[in-house]
Amino acid sequence: MATSSSARPTALLTGVGRRGSIGHAVALRLAHAGWDIAFTHWGAYEQRAQLPYEGDGVMRIAEEIRAAGALAHPIEVDFTDATAVESVVTTAAKALGPVSGLVLCHSESIDSSILTTTLESFERHFAVNVRAAWQLIAAFARQVPETGGRIAAFTSDHVVDNLPYGASKGALDRIVIAAARELGDRGITANVINPGPVDTGWMTDEIRDTLTARQPTGRLGTPDDAARLVEFLLSDDGRWISGQLITSDGGFSV
Repeated sequence: MATSSSARPTALLTGVGRRGSIGHAVALRLAHAGWDIAFTHWGAYEQRAQLPYEGDGVMRIAEEIRAAGALAHPIEVDFTDATAVESVVTTAAKALGPVSGLVLCHSESIDSSILTTTLESFERHFAVNVRAAWQLIAAFARQVPETGGRIAAFTSDHVVDNLPYGASKGALDRIVIAAARELGDRGITANVINPGPVDTGWMTDEIRDTLTARQPTGRLGTPDDAARLVEFLLSDDGRWISGQLITSDGGFSV
């Protein structure tokens, strides 16, 4: 873990409002690995994007985290609101102690192409996927314990007919990689993960079959596959890995 304190370190995770998501899997992995978990959620996005949504999902996720022996602190926040984002790290630290792990699992993702993307959609994607990420990373660095910290963020290389999502993820990559160099003297490592296609409830049967046929492993990635890598990067064993964009997709991109 990113601290040698006898107390459990605190990780702040974003985008953990839905069971079956990558954020949910990461939260449980880290809870079992000894972290206390603060996590953000915004149900209005899940519903607008027509993703599987449970009204009591956040409560059930918090219960699962606590069942693993960890403290859980949900934070409801709209990442299009720059002022609200500024308070997230402070809120987490006040509730659970200084934040030494930051995992960015959130995203705005509404499909559109070069010709069909609206200005409102473009700006929303960049506000959520880029501006909020920068704000969180900066706030995290300002309060990180002397023992240092870890940053991990999820990205994607999907951009065709998904322009604002893919373009904003490209910008996210650069911010996180820059953090590895700019914040390294604070004992912070920073890495980006491209997990490839992971079925978190958004795939149709046709998409699922098409993508599975391209997988050398014969199966799609799972949220837990992604969570295992995060657990490693946030551990002492992952301390020498920084500034990397890691493709962890079971060979899908080969």
